[in-house]
Amino acid sequence: MHDHASGSGGGVRGASDRRLLATSLAITSVVLVVQVVGAVLSGSLALLADAAHMFTDAAALVIALVATAVAARPADDRRTYGYQRAEVFGALANGVILIALSAWVAVEGVQRLIDPGEVEVAGGLMLVVAVVGLLANAVAMWLLSSAQKRSINVRGAYLEVLGDLIGSAIVIVAAVVIVTTGWMQADAIASLAIAAMIIPRAVGLLREVGSVLAESAPKGTHVREIREHILATPGVVAVHDVHVWQLTRGAPVFSAHVVVDDDAMRDGRAAGILRTLQSCLSDHFDVEHSTFQLEPAGHVEHDAHA
Repeated sequence: MHDHASGSGGGVRGASDRRLLATSLAITSVVLVVQVVGAVLSGSLALLADAAHMFTDAAALVIALVATAVAARPADDRRTYGYQRAEVFGALANGVILIALSAWVAVEGVQRLIDPGEVEVAGGLMLVVAVVGLLANAVAMWLLSSAQKRSINVRGAYLEVLGDLIGSAIVIVAAVVIVTTGWMQADAIASLAIAAMIIPRAVGLLREVGSVLAESAPKGTHVREIREHILATPGVVAVHDVHVWQLTRGAPVFSAHVVVDDDAMRDGRAAGILRTLQSCLSDHFDVEHSTFQLEPAGHVEHDAHA
């Protein structure tokens, strides 16, 4: 016997996420133009690196928008779970872009340190542009802060905006050093700091993507505890073939074979047990999509022989 429950509001959530991503994309694009112009006029490598990061963010936000739109498509006979995994692939692309960007920034920063040449950085202009970027990123982060908790794809965009905000702060510090001391090497050091800041977040995002694609149990989900709850249900004799995975962040899926005593199967209590089990998964573990196969005691041995 099987029972399925799916959360309502997935379409509403997707539409809301798309609006937030579109707004963040607009903010990022405007700041990108400002940073590119400021980097060219000031000669700042750190500001150019931050502008490149903003460009990457704009591309990543476009990927995220496409992914959320695809994920909102309904399930069909071929893709019975729908297209929610599109969010995961969007996050994968974001992570790869972040790592490639950090490598580029690191190479450019080291080259600037080894051979600074006759580079002159306009610290004042660099400072003004960096402050503009900091304020814009703060607004974008605020917009995405709630949605990133439930969507791995939005979280990818959120992490990139967070990286931009910290990057802008680093550029501000370097600009202040240049303005007050005239030490131009601060610009290259700021570039290396931005690269070092990006890598851990990118790796963390890719690790989460890998966990989803490997169909590991969601973080914070304790299979042993779920098994204990099921076994504590009146009429349940045993449970086996327990599986918990997630389609994307915030979309856990559960299945299990539950052995029910013969009396419960005969007197019609099986339907009540099924409702109890599903409510347990939904109420205690936030699993809205669960599938249970109820079996009589002798059915397990039959499956094992098969």
